[in-house]
Amino acid sequence: MFNLANKITMFRVLLVPFVVVLLYFPSETTCLLAFFLFFLASLSDLVDGFVARREGMVTSFGKFLDPLADKLLICSVLIMLVELGWAPAWVVITIICRELIVTGLRAMAADEGIVIAADKYGKMKTVLQMFALSPMIIHYPLFGYDVAVIGEILLYIALILTVFSGGNYLFGFYKNWLQQDEPK
Repeated sequence: MFNLANKITMFRVLLVPFVVVLLYFPSETTCLLAFFLFFLASLSDLVDGFVARREGMVTSFGKFLDPLADKLLICSVLIMLVELGWAPAWVVITIICRELIVTGLRAMAADEGIVIAADKYGKMKTVLQMFALSPMIIHYPLFGYDVAVIGEILLYIALILTVFSGGNYLFGFYKNWLQQDEPK
């Protein structure tokens, strides 16, 4: 349970409160620090998966913790961006609702012995959300450029992919559920 890959994932979870606190007191310095920690946490998402697969450290705990860590990181930052007035609430609500629905579906499926793994759209969604949130966290002009606008555009693209991947999970869950109900 406490292998290297899972420790890296737990490190990502531990970074979340620091990112939130830094964003709670926004300035150019705190936003850059929050970005650095968010970037480090996002990078750890790639590293933990690589380590787990390469070293044969894939565990049930890791399969549970890794997507949870992603959701904690992304949803916490999204909520702070709404609090700061830097992101539209309806976008954040849509993204968080999708995350709750997919998590609920996974829990129901697991109860039936069905594993619904992250698919390529879910993984792409997470990466795109991380790319979108990074410039939104920086928020202040960087080298004379308003990077937050880039983040906002990417956030809307991520929203579309988020809704699509959520629909894909719903379809997959429904299909698996029908197969379970077929007489044998």
